[in-house]
Amino acid sequence: MILGNDVKQFTDSTMANFPSVLRPNDLVVMNNTRVIPARLAGVKPSGGRVEILLERFIAPDKALVQIGMNKKVKMGQQINVYGYALVVSKIQGGFYIVQSQPGLCMPEMPIAEIFRQHGSTPLPPYITRGADAHDSHRYQTVYASRPGAVAAPTAGLHFDQNLIDEIKQRGVDFAEITLHIGAGTFKPVRVEQIMEHKMHSEWIEIPPATCEKIQRARNHNGRIIAVGTTVVRALETAAVASAAHKNTHKNTHKNTAEISPYTGETSLFITPGYRFQVIDGLLTNFHLPQSTLLMMVSAFAGHEKIMNAYQQAIARAYRFFSYGDAMFMIKA
Repeated sequence: MILGNDVKQFTDSTMANFPSVLRPNDLVVMNNTRVIPARLAGVKPSGGRVEILLERFIAPDKALVQIGMNKKVKMGQQINVYGYALVVSKIQGGFYIVQSQPGLCMPEMPIAEIFRQHGSTPLPPYITRGADAHDSHRYQTVYASRPGAVAAPTAGLHFDQNLIDEIKQRGVDFAEITLHIGAGTFKPVRVEQIMEHKMHSEWIEIPPATCEKIQRARNHNGRIIAVGTTVVRALETAAVASAAHKNTHKNTHKNTAEISPYTGETSLFITPGYRFQVIDGLLTNFHLPQSTLLMMVSAFAGHEKIMNAYQQAIARAYRFFSYGDAMFMIKA
């Protein structure tokens, strides 16, 4: 779906036509994160089944995770995983820190290696079957290169190499950022006042080459097109950090903010009223109600336009969720 300038102007299209909405000198920015085997099956000492979903690694022997079991998780809870013991050492806002300990007759192994050897692809929760060998390839973008995500940047699943090549032939350049998506991305907003929502943090990297390409595109009147909300969050974080570093507070309708290389955490929560400093266009999937991602796209295109677009999407049987359809919009 292509959103027009009017709040009720929508066009049905296909991804094969996506190159036609781009212009020479535009810059398409993609998230090159790669999904890792982040779901582990374990058992309690009593024999009860446990599911562990990785959020991130925080030390060679520690990880921040979500834990699913039939009873409340307690401090010191032991979970046995293929001969290794993971022990809950801290409870942290809906997540748990687990620490790996060698099992009997088992060599010491970094917790990342336990996940790599014994974990499975963390398919979206609405896919109820278990992951198989094909999912480790299908649930990846064709340009995924930096392992660390527990979910795919799903707007990128619409691309294959032929489409990328066709876009390049139109005089459009590509750049990459890295944002390792955590399970907290899908945490719904449960508070009445959205600013009371505690935003999860994720690790990002904006390399110098991407900053240079952004400036070059602007110098030639090109637009910065984000493939997915993760790219938006990463680039806007870098722009905010650049402004803070230089102690400037420019906030105009035109994207003129400088952007510098950035490596670190982001907990940027973009809601209606936010002034975008980098992104001009966005390709993204259809998001769920009460999600921070739906708030972001509403901030980008305008709340009324997004609500109208979603009603049209439902009426026209567009597919939602990670493997669903896409929409393209230009900043309001």
